Parts: sequence; structure tokens; C-alpha cells
Amino acid sequence: MNHKKTITVETLINTPIEKVWTFWTNPEHITKWNNASDDWHTTRAENDLKIGGKFLSRMEAKDGSFGFDLKGIYDNIITHKEISYTLLDDRIVTILFSQTENGVQIMETFEAETENSLELQKFGWQAILNNFKTYVEK
Repeated sequence: MNHKKTITVETLINTPIEKVWTFWTNPEHITKWNNASDDWHTTRAENDLKIGGKFLSRMEAKDGSFGFDLKGIYDNIITHKEISYTLLDDRIVTILFSQTENGVQIMETFEAETENSLELQKFGWQAILNNFKTYVEK
């Protein structure tokens, strides 16, 4: 039985879905937006965007004090609509993309981990999503 708490973050992006999808899935773009604060960055990204494919984002503090690999395997991909994957610690993440008259709505739901507070996790994931929005709308 799954008792993991889930957290949802979302944003609305004023850009066509094709651009949103490309910037979300292309490693050359992922390294430019995938950080929660200015003192962190993603130094490397790999993405095999297919069911059963793997991805990796190497996230590091800019001062070199800490870093980790975010890795997972894709469970489901529906182009321009949905990406879901399982992280190496068995947490499931689902990202829904929906075209609205005001832009592309992204809703990202993830199972919380137990090391950090729910508020901190929500804040971090929302900050990354906000960075994505800023990057794509540039």
C-alpha cells in the first residue's frame, strides 16, 4: 500500500506547447532552467525520452559544497500532454501539460520524500517550475 504524501506545483506559461515541450525535454535547455535558486545549477543533463528510457540531471551548489544526481525511468509519455516517471527512490512524478486559451498549464505532482518538510519540497519544486517559466518566456 502506498502512503506517500503527494505535492502538486503548477504554472501557466504564455508560449506554444511545442516550445514548452522542447525546453522541458531537451538536455541543452534543461541545464539552463533546472535549479531552485541562483546558487545552484544543473551541470549535466541526459534524457532518453521514451517509455523505459532513463534521465539524469546533475544538480550542484555553485560553490561546490554539495551535489546530487536526480535520476529516473520514464513510465509514460504522451507528447505535449503527459510525462510520468519513477525516481530511483521509487517516488512517482507526473507532469501534465494542457493547452488553454491563456497558454500552457503545467501541473507537476510528485510523491514527497521524508528528509525535508513538505513546505520545503513544495517551495523547491515550485521554484524550479518558476525558473522554467521565466526561461521559456524569455
